[in-house]
Amino acid sequence: MSTEFDLEALLTARGAERYDLHTRHLNPQLPRMLHTIGFDKVYERAEGAHFWDAEGNDYLDMLAGFGVMGLGRHHPVVRKALHDVLDLNLADLTRFDCQPLPGLLAERLLAHSPHLDRVFFGNSGTEAVETALKFARFATGRPRVLYCDHAFHGLTTGSLSVNGENGFRDGFAPLLPDTAVPLGDLDALAGELKKGDVAALIVEPIQGKGVHESPPGYLRAAQELLHRHKALLIADEVQTGLGRTGDFYAYQHEDGVEPDLVCVAKALSGGYVPVSATLGKDWIFKKVYSSMDRVLVHSASFGSNAQAMAAGLAVLSVMEDEQIVARARTMGELLKSRLAALIGKYELLADVRGRGLMIGIEFGRPDSLKLRGRWTMLQAARKGLFAQMVVVPLLQRHRILTQVSGDHLEVIKLIPPLVIDDADVERFVDAFTAVMDDAHSGGGLMWDFGRTLIKQAVAGR
Repeated sequence: MSTEFDLEALLTARGAERYDLHTRHLNPQLPRMLHTIGFDKVYERAEGAHFWDAEGNDYLDMLAGFGVMGLGRHHPVVRKALHDVLDLNLADLTRFDCQPLPGLLAERLLAHSPHLDRVFFGNSGTEAVETALKFARFATGRPRVLYCDHAFHGLTTGSLSVNGENGFRDGFAPLLPDTAVPLGDLDALAGELKKGDVAALIVEPIQGKGVHESPPGYLRAAQELLHRHKALLIADEVQTGLGRTGDFYAYQHEDGVEPDLVCVAKALSGGYVPVSATLGKDWIFKKVYSSMDRVLVHSASFGSNAQAMAAGLAVLSVMEDEQIVARARTMGELLKSRLAALIGKYELLADVRGRGLMIGIEFGRPDSLKLRGRWTMLQAARKGLFAQMVVVPLLQRHRILTQVSGDHLEVIKLIPPLVIDDADVERFVDAFTAVMDDAHSGGGLMWDFGRTLIKQAVAGR
């Protein structure tokens, strides 16, 4: 007896209910938020760095699904790999054999990670972090993991324990016995290490929240300190890895840095199948998996599944064949330089920073009296409202999707697909310039929207 299921027909019949369905059955605040800021669009299809609405309007994606769409949407090589793996009817996830795809993906990933030896495959960035935390604590026999202020490493309980944003942590205690240190502060790190109970420091080479890069020389010096105290360095490359910053890993910008454990996810999926990897040194894995009795001491039900492995292999193939890392570096330098040239022109524009195609645009207090008064009014209501005022017209007027870099931050983070081209860069710079012109005119729709945001912020208190 066969069952007929027509996905296209289901979407045709029920697709228009998308926002109502979310309101009734999922997180009710998501559709509410989208309606409030005018982001309640209906996107019909996507390709590369662009997607289109029902009317056929083209949108430029400068968000890449929070970094998942490193190769853009529906890359033909990744798409074909998934069709192929489904058509092969593999005996997947039997649990009691060794399929070739996980070994092949591990081999190819480790080729870009010459000081690392083994890989554990999971399903998400937070799971990669959880794996690294467990492995570090077991390998060192110590309970405490250090993390940096303002860090973001995930939202499950272990990764939340090393999350530097209180807004995510509030109400979920007790968490693991971990301690924050300022990014770049070697004295603070040394002080914690002297207590003798630290298993590891986990660090984003470039923090996603605010786009703050670790100071030059910090990662190498931190690594030396950690190893002197028999603790480990964990590099969280969930967002920064796989070419995002113009090198395969962001920690590779600094000579001599060889983390003991590295977490990757997001772009490895090709935008299709959730996958993560925790890469580590041989001695760590052998200590965790020390005997046949411990063969399943850490595992994942869907880890190493054939579809995820095929997607990962296709992604790495595309990155090598299309020189994606070099392209990210070139496009990032172009975009960053074009935006940095605007700092002297706009008093509300304070800084442009980042590496490769991970760029932060920070806004700050203006000098002119009229603009300063409006800025102060926004700050009094809620810090971060001006950045939101920029994000909204970029989408509504210029059809460009961006994001505010974090709660209470006056920073927009640009993490577009790594396949953007010169025309995409020009389109964004032209649109951003138009929005800045409007903001500095002292009136117009942008400041009207600002008053709406103020009302929402006050009402939400």
